[in-house]
Amino acid sequence: MIEETQVKLKLMISSGFGVLAIGIYIAFTITSYLHYPAEYGPLTNWLSDLGNPLANPAGAVYYNLGCILTGIALVVFFIGLSGWNTGEKKMKILLTIGQITGIFSAFSLIITASFPLGEHTSVHSVWSMILYIALAFFWTFSGSALLKHPAFPRWVAYYGFVAAAFNFINGAILSYVLENDFFVGEWVTVAMLIVYVAMLVYSSRVIYKANSFT
Repeated sequence: MIEETQVKLKLMISSGFGVLAIGIYIAFTITSYLHYPAEYGPLTNWLSDLGNPLANPAGAVYYNLGCILTGIALVVFFIGLSGWNTGEKKMKILLTIGQITGIFSAFSLIITASFPLGEHTSVHSVWSMILYIALAFFWTFSGSALLKHPAFPRWVAYYGFVAAAFNFINGAILSYVLENDFFVGEWVTVAMLIVYVAMLVYSSRVIYKANSFT
């Protein structure tokens, strides 16, 4: 009973901060967009353009602050995913790697917001690349681990694999090999992360409401 209570608490905390992360990012992004002084869209702009003080002098602070707060919320979200651990050795290893890379991606997000485009473009670009690499590992390892949980929805894990594959194709092929500013690829990747976090939140709520931990 004590163990189930601890699992339930971890999943509740994780899901709560997952919702918080999504809400913060969307709210602050919209606020920043409303201050953007020029045309802006997924075909011509990076999301990070919203946080560029030179391009968005009145709205950059909102996007960057939103990313920092989102990153902090995601750290707690990733830590709480340990509630899915069944204790099986292989799953524990896979989930732990997924959590570590997830936390590192959240840290990278905070760094990119602390060093925005325009004022710190080179630093921002490096950490943006690190961010998406870390996300690919998070999707891959968390999906692999959660497939081993008997109560976890398989389709959510498969979605994680699809997201990781798209992230690789976008970063390694479209952006690097073709040397193409594929702006919409970044938008899709971020949208897929938001959806994946929402899926994990939903799955966590279902499992702790049903008390189905094994």
